[in-house]
Amino acid sequence: MSLMSMPFVDTGFDTGLHVMASVVMIGTLAALAYGFWKIHELPISQAHKRRHQQLGLITVLTWIGFIWHWVWVLAVILAFLDGGQILRRVRDIWHESPAQAKPQQEQEVDHA
Repeated sequence: MSLMSMPFVDTGFDTGLHVMASVVMIGTLAALAYGFWKIHELPISQAHKRRHQQLGLITVLTWIGFIWHWVWVLAVILAFLDGGQILRRVRDIWHESPAQAKPQQEQEVDHA
């Protein structure tokens, strides 16, 4: 056997190694596809879990997100944030009188 010879070439062991490498490669690609799918479906599952009112919109945005990825980001934001609660908080801040806001600011300064 010379230094330039290749071990396992044209043997049954060589074929077995090729089969094993193919199985590992296909398994890795399947695991990556499954992981991508689970991450991509995250907004829909979160909306189902929270019984979100905009479930249809989040589902459509998630599917469009396969093509335009920035749309998927909007679906994630909609799924994880409660729009009604945010609007109520903004409304309360907007309708708060300056006299009510001043004591709250003084209390925040006292705590700092």
